Amino acid sequence: MFEDQILNYLQGKNMNLEGKKILVGVSGGPDSLALLHFLWTKQEEWKIKVFAGHVDHMFRGEESLDEAEFVKSFCEERNIPFSWERIDLPAFIQKTGMNSQKAARECRYSFYEKVMKRHNLDYLALGHHGDDQIETILMRLTRGSLGKARAGIPFMRPFGTGKIIRPFLCLEREDIEEYCKVHNLNPRRDPSNEKDTYSRNRYRKHVVPFLKKENIHAAKHFQRFSEELTDDETYLMKQAEEKLSDVMVEKKAAEVVVDINRFLLIAIPLQRRCIQLILNYLYDEIPISLSALHTEQMMILLKSPHSSGNIDLPNGLKVKKSYHFLHFQLNFSPAQSFYYELSKMGELLLPNGYNIKVEYIDGETIIDDHCILLDASSISFPLIIRTRRDGDRIHLKGMVGRKKVNRIFIDEKIPIHKRENWPIVTDSKGEILWIPGLKKSIYSHSNTNSGSNLLITYKKQ
Repeated sequence: MFEDQILNYLQGKNMNLEGKKILVGVSGGPDSLALLHFLWTKQEEWKIKVFAGHVDHMFRGEESLDEAEFVKSFCEERNIPFSWERIDLPAFIQKTGMNSQKAARECRYSFYEKVMKRHNLDYLALGHHGDDQIETILMRLTRGSLGKARAGIPFMRPFGTGKIIRPFLCLEREDIEEYCKVHNLNPRRDPSNEKDTYSRNRYRKHVVPFLKKENIHAAKHFQRFSEELTDDETYLMKQAEEKLSDVMVEKKAAEVVVDINRFLLIAIPLQRRCIQLILNYLYDEIPISLSALHTEQMMILLKSPHSSGNIDLPNGLKVKKSYHFLHFQLNFSPAQSFYYELSKMGELLLPNGYNIKVEYIDGETIIDDHCILLDASSISFPLIIRTRRDGDRIHLKGMVGRKKVNRIFIDEKIPIHKRENWPIVTDSKGEILWIPGLKKSIYSHSNTNSGSNLLITYKKQ
């Protein structure tokens, strides 16, 4: 029965292990020890080669060292190639600030990856089973996880130079305990698994037994749910990728900008997944504190009637709405103010990536929004290129009185984050001559009218 379940499960996954080299991650507990023993018994029949890997986290002193020695002896008795490593987990936790469970996982997987690369192995086999699946799904749903994470533990995923597989996901804890008993495996027990300190232990001891009392097939139902959700997510994410390319107007290493009007035309399930794709792109690793609640906040911001708004996400990611665009900015830092002086002719590169150039010209030139022509004899030097200040006003051509620069930014629908480092050109007396790309003052000319013409251009570098 035990073997049949595994064979049927692997066949259903179209998994053929023949000729493969497999590393089994072994803690010495029932799940991993049973997996190692089972695959070892199948070496000749399945034409596979089994290796074992163990990490002593040095978290429980002599007790954890004894477990390492137990696994080593187990492998030596069966001629299983064995690799192990002692890692000072407490020191690693102090150095990285990770919680103990995440730190232990990080160390283990790093070790497994090195062993797989060293021996050119195909798979890393882990002993997760159906009860683990229930715990993981419930924990992630409770935490508010996103996308595929809600589907729990995958049967297979890429890892290092190979892949991770979990052949025991079709089994339950009782099946594995019975296998250990039948084959006299005598696994080691980690006493920390009994402590209610860890949330997984609380689910294991209290929630899973309750669910199994309600339905003895709960583990199978959760596994089916996991696989169906994984398939659904794969399909929907593919659809979302196609839609995202249509609504994304800018994509840089630390920023993505989408057109809100076009984004809102997408079906809501795909909107959520488009957001997830953006987060996956910007984050090297999705923070554990990021949840579906953040996605819901972004959905509300997208539909808000207000032209601006922002949301702070974990690890320095900001989501900012500005008129018809939504900006996702990683490691966002407020725009720095600047102040430059140019005497007569000169050229400088501004922090926003644009170039300002001041030159004298004698002949005709074409004037557009990216340049301004001035009568040099009427300008007080040096010219000043700076960021905006409270109370800035400009005397526009054809207008009586002066207009607030801030009002111009609003009328022209300039995004808030761009206003902070938009250049203002003034003379030495503080008279605003030009807001590059937006508005020109009464001092500008439409064509050359003397031998003392000053041309200022503002263009992307």
